[in-house]
Parts: sequence; structure tokens; C-alpha cells
Amino acid sequence: MISMFELLKIGIGPSSSHTVGPMIATRRFVTELNETVAAERVDRIVVELFGSLALTGIGHRTDRAAVLGLCGEHPRTVDPESIDVRFEKIRSSGTLRWLGKHELDFQLKRDLVFRGDTFLPEHPNGIRCTALSVEGGTLLRKTYLSVGGGFVVEDKELAGSSNPLSREQDVPFPFHNAAELLSLCKQHELTISELVQQNELAIGTAAEIEQQLEDIWQAMKHSIETGCHREGVLPGGLNLRRRAPGIYQKLMMHLRSGIDNVAANLAIDPLMNIDWVTLFALAVNEENAAGGRVVTAPTNGAAGVIPAVLAFYDRFTPNVSRQAIHTFLRTAAAIGMLYKRNASLSAAEMGCQGEVGVACSMAAAGLAAVMGGTPAQIENAAEIGMEHNLGLTCDPVAGLVQVPCIERNAMGAVKAINAARLAVLYGDGEHCVSLDKVIETMRQTGVDMQSKYKETSLGGLAVNVINC
Repeated sequence: MISMFELLKIGIGPSSSHTVGPMIATRRFVTELNETVAAERVDRIVVELFGSLALTGIGHRTDRAAVLGLCGEHPRTVDPESIDVRFEKIRSSGTLRWLGKHELDFQLKRDLVFRGDTFLPEHPNGIRCTALSVEGGTLLRKTYLSVGGGFVVEDKELAGSSNPLSREQDVPFPFHNAAELLSLCKQHELTISELVQQNELAIGTAAEIEQQLEDIWQAMKHSIETGCHREGVLPGGLNLRRRAPGIYQKLMMHLRSGIDNVAANLAIDPLMNIDWVTLFALAVNEENAAGGRVVTAPTNGAAGVIPAVLAFYDRFTPNVSRQAIHTFLRTAAAIGMLYKRNASLSAAEMGCQGEVGVACSMAAAGLAAVMGGTPAQIENAAEIGMEHNLGLTCDPVAGLVQVPCIERNAMGAVKAINAARLAVLYGDGEHCVSLDKVIETMRQTGVDMQSKYKETSLGGLAVNVINC
């Protein structure tokens, strides 16, 4: 099974497939190079970006991610504040230290090549790394595919008969689709969260799992908190001013004016809790757009949906326990596993239905679980969350993860709350369309969708809204 910590992982913005993935790929390349080739034989390293990675690479900071990966940095541990300074130093000096050890002549215009006119047959997000000798011979060449959510595989792995994404473990309750998941829960009298926990215990200890879940939740809260207070203009050229701090200040004014509790606020404006959800999502995605640290959940483009819904639950529900937070995350991850296995998390393959749509489905499931929903009601909530995101395109203006991406996370979070309430408060688990059918429909829709609507910035808003 895919571990929930492969779906929910701490990284940097603005994109899991275009920033996190390329950094992991180039770091993986120089690590293998260091293990197989004497450093003194390496004269040049060339990185080629193909398809969607090239077309939206500058806006998605793919260039910086790929270069910092060559330096040995990892998305989880790299200092986001240092990336631009280090990248500019490499640009101006024409040198870098690959894997942080071996100095190398590296000319950005020569050695970082954007091939937006070429899509590799295996996947729209291709990256090829080549190490050359002084004589010009190839010392090592690898082609990687950034397949969404920060997952990276080699082209030969994806073309093989085995599934390289499964990270197969000997788990007690493997499931391949929602029907199997529900059947296992019924047969063994387990909740979805409990079943996921039992599978994770085949990989790590209970203490390790709990600590990782807590780290994820703390990282989510930190991105919300930072986004609510960090003012200014987002990078990239659209000159979008961060809105989260202003919304936060307006919401807090109600508290400062003597209305000192949530219930009193809602008595005045019953929809104010939705404004908090919007705030949480905007805060996270503005941090993501600025290249800050967020949780890939399950992608960076959709990083605000799950934190916003979970923070909504935490804020507006009395006495929320740590275990309830973990139940939400485990349940959401179980749904994400189904999309990863049976469709894709990549906007370059599926459009934004594969990012915000999946995050909405996951968040709806997580919220349904902590609302006391049965496995059938949770599956229903997840199905509703995706059914009404089918066909959602990915058409970022100027190739930046800003318009419409930031607001789209807020919409996805609100939709997830609606889905959970509809399934749990007003449903009994019985419904016409199954989650498995919706996942397959999403996959088929993504295959049929024209490539210009799949993270290329060649269609949709990207061409109709040139200057915001």
C-alpha cells in the first residue's frame, strides 16, 4: 500500500509536481552519480525539462528546485528563505557544488534546458539529467517523471509491469478500491482510520506514526499562521497582494469590539465561519505561492484545502482531541490512496480535478469521519466532493500557482464541508454513484481533456487573462 506519509508530506511551494518533484529528481541523480562515478571525471551536468515542466517551469520555480536539488537539497529540509539567494549566486558565479561537495562549472542558459515543445511519451512532466565527462562522453543519464504529489519515478519504472508507486508493504489490510476498503471495514469491524493505522503499523511504530501525524498538523497550522500575518506582494510578476492578512484583521476586529466568542459572532453573521475557512485556505496557498513551507496534501496546488477544513473543525468544535485530528488525517489519506492508485494526482494528466478535486474529496472524508460518519457515509462524502469537481481544468495565469489556484482552494474547502454535512447529517450511506465510479470518471475525463487545459498555461484563463 501507499503510506499516508507519501501523500501527506512536508515540502516547499509552489508545486508538488513542478517544484518538489524536480528537486527530489535531481538530488536522486547526483546521489547516484556520487555513488557510481569518480567526482573528478564529471565535467558537466545537464538538466532538461520536458513538456509541462518546461512550459510552466519558471512560474512554478522548477528552475530553482532543479538546481538546488543538484546541490543536494531536499524539499522537507531546505530553507525556503535561502533558495533565491543561492540560485542567484549560482547564476552569477557560473558554478555550483553538486551534492554540496564537488565544484562544477554550471551555466544556467547552457545546462538547464527547457523543452516545452517536447512531451515524453510516459508522462507530461519529464526531467532528464546527464553527467558528461571532459571528453564529452556520457557518464550517467537518467530520465525521471514527476507524476504528481511529489512522487518521482524513472521512466523505465513507469513503463514496467510492476507499479513503482505502490511502495508495496506486507500490510494486514491491503485495498485497491473503495469497495474493498468498505468491505474490509465491515468484515473486521474497523473504521477507515483504524484500518489505515493497522496498515501503517506494518511500516513503523505507533509512536513514530503519532509523531509524524503531529508534525504534519503542526506544519499545516504554521502555514496558516504565517499566511495570516505575512503581508506583501506575491512573487512572479502578477503583483498580487496577499489578502489573508487583511481578512484575518477584519475577522479579528469582531473579537476586539467586545464580541468575545464564536457563538456571538455567528449570531450576528451565521456565515462567518465560512469566512474563516476561506481565510485558512488563502493563507496556506499564499504561502505556497511564495515558495514557503507547506504540506503537500496531496499536492501543493491544493495544499490549502485539507488544512482549511481541519482548522475549521478544530476552531468550531469544542474540545477537539489530538486523536480526532489524527483520525481526520488518516481517513483523508485513505481516500487519497485510491486516487493515486486508480487515477492520478497530477494536474498535467488530470487537470485541477486531480489536485483541488482530490483534496476536496479527501477533506470531505476526513471531516465526515470526525463528525461520526460510518465508513459508508465517509465514502459518500468523498464521492460528493469529487463528483462536483469533475472536469476542473488547470490553466494558471502566467504559469504561476496563483490565479485561479489560490481562490480555488477556498472554494474546494467550502465544498468539502458541504459534502461531509450532506453525507453525514442528511444521508445514511446509500447513494447512486459510488466513489470508485467517480474516480474512474475523473481518470477518463483527464485522459479526454485537451493538453492545453492541463498545467501548460496554453489555454483557459492563462490566455484570456494576460494581465491581472
